[in-house]
Amino acid sequence: MDVPYRVRPGPSRAPRLTVFPLPDGAGLSVGGEVELATLSQWEGALSRAARDSRPVYRLELSALTFVDVAGTDALAAAAQSLDEGRRIVLQQPPISLRRLLDLFWPGIPTIEVPSS
Repeated sequence: MDVPYRVRPGPSRAPRLTVFPLPDGAGLSVGGEVELATLSQWEGALSRAARDSRPVYRLELSALTFVDVAGTDALAAAAQSLDEGRRIVLQQPPISLRRLLDLFWPGIPTIEVPSS
């Protein structure tokens, strides 16, 4: 049987996650993708946020392209573990993260997503 075409596999690409302190030290800049392969690195960043003593901890997420359900669950768990009066502010999160938070974890008072 003749095959009309062949699909050549593309180069394999491992997901990446980059985490850097913000210049003012009040949070982290995170880029890449949060999925199974990068989940432990994401959880480490969230653990750092939870341990920080600042009332507001910023996560600058403009370079983050995707967050899966497990990554969103880790964020929700970290935020819910914060002491009273503390919060995590998500700056420019990807739409996937916003949608998952709205769908499965609506109204967590310790997560703030500024509009715009």
